[in-house]
Amino acid sequence: MAIECKNLKKRYMRKNALEDITFQLEDQKITGLIGRNGAGKTTLLKILAGFIKESSGVVKVFSNKPFNDLTVSANSILVDDQMSFPDSLTLAEILQTAPSFYSKWDAELAKRLFDYFHLDSKQQHSKLSKGSQATFNMIFGLATRCELTMFDEPTNGMDEAVRTDFYRALLKEYLAHPRSILISSHHLAEIEHLLEDILLIHKGKVVFHKSLDEVKEYAVGIQGPSEIVEKWTTDEEILHSKQLEDQRRYVVVKANPSLEKVRTEGVTVHSISASDVCMYVTSDRKGGIDDVFK
Repeated sequence: MAIECKNLKKRYMRKNALEDITFQLEDQKITGLIGRNGAGKTTLLKILAGFIKESSGVVKVFSNKPFNDLTVSANSILVDDQMSFPDSLTLAEILQTAPSFYSKWDAELAKRLFDYFHLDSKQQHSKLSKGSQATFNMIFGLATRCELTMFDEPTNGMDEAVRTDFYRALLKEYLAHPRSILISSHHLAEIEHLLEDILLIHKGKVVFHKSLDEVKEYAVGIQGPSEIVEKWTTDEEILHSKQLEDQRRYVVVKANPSLEKVRTEGVTVHSISASDVCMYVTSDRKGGIDDVFK
């Protein structure tokens, strides 16, 4: 097991950033850590990387407590926009010194990616644009081939073409050299094609930890005459509701096999994307922005 968390909590001053986080992450899977801004994704990743210590609960990475642990440090990496490297080294020199810290470092992969993205070998990391920093950080993270590789919103600052290349490089590298990859994002639709599992957190708590296929089957959308839709969804768990024109209503509910019978009454049943499932489940409102303008 790559990661084990049980009743993990992290408190800052009087506020809990994480509350009773419990989950297990299997080896050699790509898992999406999904949540809205402020959900606690970055705090969780920093605890797993050993950068900060939990307030209470149990957290283990490779069966060790990660905080200040050399085994965890040597076999994991957190790639985020806070990564920094000495200004005394150029980008080329950073890549040259990396094998001293990461035993599985792939110098050839780093060079090929570096050349592909046309980075300046004589440049300093701190002098790069935000997008170029993110690209270099991605190259560094992939080339370490760490058993646990974590990416925290890795494409911030990248343009669309570079993001597309990054996702393709990540997937090809994972298929060639499987490892445990945890990638955080609040844009699930953009990384959905990479993922096997989704760990959804909201306000510091785990909402669910499911396979991508299970998330896609978690909810259904029902659309039809308001009276009929309301009759069929009265006792269901409603995740989203929207009044349409011509006395019609659209409701998203937690999937239930019995709801298939609603089709016989002229009501349509729609599948819901994994991205929309996560959005609806973590929404504090059942309606949408249109309700503001009624």
